[in-house]
Amino acid sequence: MIFANIEYLFLLLLLIPYIVWYILKRKNNEATLQISDARVYAHTRKNYKIYLLHAPFVLRIISLILIILVLARPQTTNNWQSSEVEGIDIMLAIDISTSMLAEDLKPNRLEAAKDVAAEFINGRPNDNIGITLFAGESFTQCPLTVDHAVLLNLFQSIKCGIIEDGTAVGMGIANAVSRLKDSKAKSKVIILLTDGTNNKGDISPLTAADIAKSFGIRVYTIGVGTNGMAPYPVPVGGTIQYINTPVEIDEKTLSQIAGTTDGNYFRATSNSKLKEVYSEIDKLEKTKLNVKEYSKRKEEYQWFALAAFLGILIEVLLRNSLLKKIP
Repeated sequence: MIFANIEYLFLLLLLIPYIVWYILKRKNNEATLQISDARVYAHTRKNYKIYLLHAPFVLRIISLILIILVLARPQTTNNWQSSEVEGIDIMLAIDISTSMLAEDLKPNRLEAAKDVAAEFINGRPNDNIGITLFAGESFTQCPLTVDHAVLLNLFQSIKCGIIEDGTAVGMGIANAVSRLKDSKAKSKVIILLTDGTNNKGDISPLTAADIAKSFGIRVYTIGVGTNGMAPYPVPVGGTIQYINTPVEIDEKTLSQIAGTTDGNYFRATSNSKLKEVYSEIDKLEKTKLNVKEYSKRKEEYQWFALAAFLGILIEVLLRNSLLKKIP
């Protein structure tokens, strides 16, 4: 337990003169009756009110202490914790071209990829993971982070059409490399998922693979899409109609990218196959990382405030009932 406004605790010192004043006041104000012999009262039963005589004052002191503690804002302890854990640095490069809306995977390729990637992230809590998105161009959706809650929250905004359409596989790899090249981890990995062939961008996929290799980055490539034809939604007059489009994945180039960087190429023709691919990649070796974890502060004044309120309430009730003074 810590206090956010610890300086308020000095107010407790003011209670000392208040207690001294109360003792002196009671001593000076007590009525006395002079008698020659008090032995006759020795066995007289004491009224219960005698025991409650100082209860209001004690309750007031306790309530004041509790109010001062509330002002000092008690909180649960929060610290930076440094720990050494096992993990690797991973960039997810995800294709968001419009062809990812094809529904040969359910509900479509992009949503299936997002769901399986989210499961993959949840299963690797100690890894630095980031997201690169690409279509006709590429950008970083989230840099490397161990704050996977933020990472998963960003998945909600991943959709087709937010950038120029096309498939710039080389740009997707290059963007991910720019996020991993300065990493100190011994194991640096890009997981590239696409459903097409490279047709945009200033960097060819194989050139990007060579760049990745020069920085010691392995690229695992995933071709997503069924064999043959796939249903693709087309808006027509306010409705959605489906046309069958051929699945064209440049498996040769994806295999070359993986081979150049000592990675592997996988083909995911269904949701279950896509899960198997990520499970296989999950077996990657790990390296040690130093991680700092931050826990949020939590206010704990509520119980102190409630106890102070009850103390004041009981004092008022006692003064106006059992211990009420007659003028």
